[in-house]
Amino acid sequence: MHLDDMLDYNKKFVEGKEYEKYATNSIPNKKMVIFTCMESRLVELLHRALNIQNGDVKMVKNAGAIIRKPFDSIMKSILVAIYSLKAEEVTVIGHYDCGMSKVDTKALTETMIEKGIPRETIQTLQHGGIDFDDEFHGFETVEESVIQSVNVIRNHPLLPPYVKVHGMVIDPGTGKVDVITRGE
Repeated sequence: MHLDDMLDYNKKFVEGKEYEKYATNSIPNKKMVIFTCMESRLVELLHRALNIQNGDVKMVKNAGAIIRKPFDSIMKSILVAIYSLKAEEVTVIGHYDCGMSKVDTKALTETMIEKGIPRETIQTLQHGGIDFDDEFHGFETVEESVIQSVNVIRNHPLLPPYVKVHGMVIDPGTGKVDVITRGE
């Protein structure tokens, strides 16, 4: 079981005081929030490609680095980082070859049913106002998606005017970063 392996490792990590080399406080050294995709290829690559060390940034993730609603949990996390944790910049980082590009919501729904979610549950949710296309659709291009997320943040009524918001895309194969938009 993978969880047991992780817990065994953690026990040795704590006993060996491996945590000491990662000691820092909760205020990000670079005064930055990075909002990115939950992509597993970026777990270490993103940090190394941008020289981010433990304690440097606040890291917020979801599928596709997508913000569509100004008061979703991602935006709340960003605002808390700004107001409570002294962040002054927000960087949205999407990535090429993202699984959220061109998501087929009908196929996703069918997979849910195959994995044990009753069709009636999905129908009840849909009749109750949950639009699966709206909730689960991805994007055509990662650049457009990054711009959309950046614009939700930049135009947020609670974003202080001094906060700079940037948008970038990283190549998960090479770590090369392309700047899509820079905050002024």
